[in-house]
Amino acid sequence: MQVLRSAVMSLANRSYDESYVDSCHWADGIPLNLRLYEMLLQSCFDANDESSIIEEFDELMEQIKKTWGILGLNQTLHNLCFTWVLFHRFVVTGQVDLDLLSATDGQLAEVAKDVKTTKDAEYSKVLSSTLTSILGWAEKRLLAYHETFDRGNVETMQGIVSLGVAVAKILVEDISNEYRRRRRNEVNVVRERIETYIRSSLRTAFAQIMEKADSSRRACKNQPNALPVLAILAKDVGSVAVNEKQVFSPILKRWHPLAAGLAVATLHACYGNELKQFISGITELTPDAVQVLRAADQLEKDLVQIAVEDSVESDDGGKAIIREMPPYEAEGAIANLVKIWIKTRIDRLKEWVDRNLQQELWSAQANQEGYAPSAVEVLRIINETLDAFFQLPIPMHPALLPEVMNGLDRCLQYYVIKAKSGCGSRNTFVPTMPALTRCTIGSKFQGFGKKKDKSPNSQKRNPQVATNGDSSFGIPQLCVRINTLQWILGEFDVLEKRIITLLRNSESAHEEDFSNGLAKKFELAPAACLEGIQQLCEAAAYRIVFHDLSHVLWDGLYVGDPASSRIEPFLQELERKLMFISDTVHERIRTRIITEIMRASFDGFLLVLLAGGPSRAFTRKDSQIIEDDFKFLKELFWANGDGLPSELIDKFSTTARSILPLFRTDTESLIEQFRRVTMESYKSSARSKLPLPPTSGQWNPSEPNTLLRALCHRNDESASKFLKKTYDLPKKL
Repeated sequence: MQVLRSAVMSLANRSYDESYVDSCHWADGIPLNLRLYEMLLQSCFDANDESSIIEEFDELMEQIKKTWGILGLNQTLHNLCFTWVLFHRFVVTGQVDLDLLSATDGQLAEVAKDVKTTKDAEYSKVLSSTLTSILGWAEKRLLAYHETFDRGNVETMQGIVSLGVAVAKILVEDISNEYRRRRRNEVNVVRERIETYIRSSLRTAFAQIMEKADSSRRACKNQPNALPVLAILAKDVGSVAVNEKQVFSPILKRWHPLAAGLAVATLHACYGNELKQFISGITELTPDAVQVLRAADQLEKDLVQIAVEDSVESDDGGKAIIREMPPYEAEGAIANLVKIWIKTRIDRLKEWVDRNLQQELWSAQANQEGYAPSAVEVLRIINETLDAFFQLPIPMHPALLPEVMNGLDRCLQYYVIKAKSGCGSRNTFVPTMPALTRCTIGSKFQGFGKKKDKSPNSQKRNPQVATNGDSSFGIPQLCVRINTLQWILGEFDVLEKRIITLLRNSESAHEEDFSNGLAKKFELAPAACLEGIQQLCEAAAYRIVFHDLSHVLWDGLYVGDPASSRIEPFLQELERKLMFISDTVHERIRTRIITEIMRASFDGFLLVLLAGGPSRAFTRKDSQIIEDDFKFLKELFWANGDGLPSELIDKFSTTARSILPLFRTDTESLIEQFRRVTMESYKSSARSKLPLPPTSGQWNPSEPNTLLRALCHRNDESASKFLKKTYDLPKKL
């Protein structure tokens, strides 16, 4: 026993610096001493009310402090130990006594002061161990504070946050070597911890509501109109954000001025990751896709609004937080899907146009109005497309309407182009001019008694005419095509008014959307209709004159003896054509097409006179016949005042009226006029050979080629000799 006592005393009398002192304590037993001291401090609490301090606290504390010499403690260790005791008591008594939590926080402030002045290694070790335990407990709750706290116990959260950031500040700023190596102004410990708590807790909360939304979707999958998971999730995330703003952010804002902004930025990022995966898997516009994207768009607006409101007083106005929230581009994704939907519809409509135009007969008997059934179907599908577009549950009908309009416009333009294609034009039907010849003098029946293989003129007709035997391009069919384009032209106004009505009824439309009228108008198709009507009227006119009536005009008029092959047969058949046209073509187009027929007739008449080939020869006496026939032709279109206006007839007959006097002019004057005009035109001298003027196609009494052709058809010895001598023209082809 004596040996044991000696060993114990020897150990107890040691000091930290190996010198002997009067007091005895366990120099190697700091943990044990602190544990003993902790138990002494526990006696300060009321045995009947574990969270309350006894009334004799001050007296008892004076007695307890007397043990410091025995246990090797001091004020610094007391402050640390008492902090732990208060904290531990708060924990074991149910974490409800806020006074205990407040006292712990106050005592921790004393510890923070001690740390600044105490450099003892043992103390630092105990301090680090104790504060790490406190911080671990606090952060277990704060890193998922949505699971731990709610409106009912949010005050407790405030105390724990205060405790947690105070402990973290001591651990990092006064103990961490890493902190010392970095410049202190680069680290804001408190803000970093609060940011960590916010981001961690909200990520955890997001994962939980994601799982909840998935479960909810599975439970409702057999129900009609069940919401997609991300639409449910967007709603739940919005609720979490509002709750964060109202309940937790006011507390956390004490330590971090952008607490709410950080929270919504975290939620924005979490939802954005899910949305990005969803968008990458979308290939077409579906109700689910629209619901999700609209929900995402609304959620983003709500989150950004919270961030903006929270950042009003910040130094940068919240720019840093907003930069953390790259846009979802949900509206852009919806717009892209709608554009795909529009393209699919338009492509389908174009395919339909191709298929139905191949089957279209262009029959006047198809309906009373005389237009094609395919056009009615095209307009019906266009109306259905517009209805379907405005029924899409999207928030940007006005913005995407121009895309729809452009597609439908191009489709109608395509129909119009297809409807008029293959119908020909003026050049399709006007025969090729035969080569220049001079007249055979002495007989008006050139080649009489000789064998003829073919009519000279019939060989010169445009080859396109001969091969165009398709019944769908006859005059009745051309009239139906013209009526069809006119009917479509009249429907544009109806369509545009209907679009305005649909737009007004759209939930996404605003007043300014009606100010831009161009966005709701067709442009390409109406222009194509006008152009198509003009082209078809011209094609029909020249087909009648140069194809259907070629036997009485090009192959018959003035062939041989002009007096015996006059214009009457042509007028009779032309009148029947005009009657048919008047009865068939839409009244708004009637004047235009008859005007085109008149122009084609005048062109045909002049072509016979100036490019009729060797089968036609005129003396000066024949000029009266020609003038009378042209007068009869004009009277046919005037129809005693019931036809075309006389001013219109005069306008289109100007060229013919200027040419006809050439056939009355004597040959010598014609030759002299031709010489003079040719030399002026080609700068030729009187001694040089006259150049052969090319065909311009524009008849004019002062134009060399027109004068030359009048001489070629002059049944006169002088004209024939002049042409032989000057150009060596043959008498026949």
